[in-house]
Amino acid sequence: MAILRRSDPFDKEGRGGVTGWMRDHHRVVREALYHVSARIITSLIVWLLVGIALALPAGLYLLQLNLADVGADWDGRPGLSVYFKVDAEAGAMPALAERLRAEAYVQEVEETSPVAALEAFNAHTGLSDALDLLENNPLPASLRAMLINGATVPDLERLAAIAESAPGVQEVVVEKTWLERVSDITTVVSRLSVVLALLFGIGALLVTATSVRLAIEARLEELKVQTLVGATERQLRRPFLYFGAIYGAGGALVALMLISMTLLVVETPLARLAGSYGASLEFAGFDPVFLLSMLATGSALGVVGALLAARQRLHELEVL
Repeated sequence: MAILRRSDPFDKEGRGGVTGWMRDHHRVVREALYHVSARIITSLIVWLLVGIALALPAGLYLLQLNLADVGADWDGRPGLSVYFKVDAEAGAMPALAERLRAEAYVQEVEETSPVAALEAFNAHTGLSDALDLLENNPLPASLRAMLINGATVPDLERLAAIAESAPGVQEVVVEKTWLERVSDITTVVSRLSVVLALLFGIGALLVTATSVRLAIEARLEELKVQTLVGATERQLRRPFLYFGAIYGAGGALVALMLISMTLLVVETPLARLAGSYGASLEFAGFDPVFLLSMLATGSALGVVGALLAARQRLHELEVL
């Protein structure tokens, strides 16, 4: 590390101005990169530790974001299924269907007669020969009502009450339970991601601070000589802030790679799961904004950790 003269960065050698200040920063960045590359094993360990600390809360954030998107896509559009008794009167289902269609918040009502239910069952199971042995059709009539966008849970409950009070109804299945569970899971993941982000953020900060502290120890004699020839506090601290930024940004890149590998591993089973519900897999959140935010967060944590370590250690050694 070159010996620094006592001078204002904006007046390097008396007349450097902004150009001299930029040249000085460029030199310090090169020295920081050389220091990191010269100790590549240590740097890799630091990057891996910081990356793991950043990957878990970031992954939970992406999970929470996608769970919220799932709820947003379906929220306000729940429905219910109504199953009639096998011996219900023939006019029971059409009467209830017309009653439900009259409600302003019902978007669509699908009717399934016993004959249609039997045909669908035969098509899916291939047990038509066995069913032919039965004297009567064992499958009941049913209907399914879907609500319009913006319908509320009270609207759905009122619709269920109407269906339950209709003659010939055996069972009413309200299709909102899984939405409530998704909402609860989203809330848990959101709060957990905040807690883990704080804990692991502090962990990443401490890892960076410890690494910078070791770098200070390794260059202690140089720092003392620079102090004797008049180096300012900023000039002494500046290289270590770049160390922190490099450690933090490298850790963020490792975290992004870990998240990418995790997404590749779970992509196939998630696609099958989404396909079973008739939906396509569209993972949201892993975009350029997220990438830049991760890099900025990692760099900021690294700089803060380096600043704390540099101020504390240099003052302890009476270098500043």
